[in-house]
Amino acid sequence: MSARLFALRIAAAGALSLACLSALAAPADDPDVARLVQRVNVSEASPDAAQYGAYERLKARQAIDAVRTARSRDRAWTLRIADRRVEIAEIVTRTQLAQREIDRLERERSDLLVEASRRDADRARAESERLRVQAQIQAEEAERLRLAAEQETQARQQAEGLLDNVAGQQAAKLRAARERDAELARKEAELLGQTGQAVDAPKPAKPKPKKK
Repeated sequence: MSARLFALRIAAAGALSLACLSALAAPADDPDVARLVQRVNVSEASPDAAQYGAYERLKARQAIDAVRTARSRDRAWTLRIADRRVEIAEIVTRTQLAQREIDRLERERSDLLVEASRRDADRARAESERLRVQAQIQAEEAERLRLAAEQETQARQQAEGLLDNVAGQQAAKLRAARERDAELARKEAELLGQTGQAVDAPKPAKPKPKKK
């Protein structure tokens, strides 16, 4: 608290005491003074409002005291000044209370923004973690598919190799069988040729019988 504000509050407290004494001494039939005093007292009735507008209420009470001591010809303008001073005190009190509420709401807003930022950060981290896990799962799945494709390719190549070997063996067997068939056919032809030559050869002449 600044020294000036502290001094103003001390002065306001002293003025309040003087005003109370003046109010006791004021004529009971002065409704204007009573009305102004009542308005000032209302401003100080709430603990929240009492801490604001102390200097302005001090000036208002001084103006009210001036109304009490004013001569008849000066009463009208001193009453007008006092009424204006009370109005200013009320406006300042309401304005400072409103400003305090604005400050409170601004602090709440800042707290809410901080909390929202923290929650956004938490959601962002959770989303990042989810995407990381998803990417890892996809990478593992892609690796599994790649290995499966490689194994399938190797199995197909092995199967094709076996088929080629079997086909080669079958072809070799077929060639060997054909060669054997050809050899048999050749030998059969040779035998048939030799047999034909034996049939076509002239038979030896029988010897003639001798005459007796």
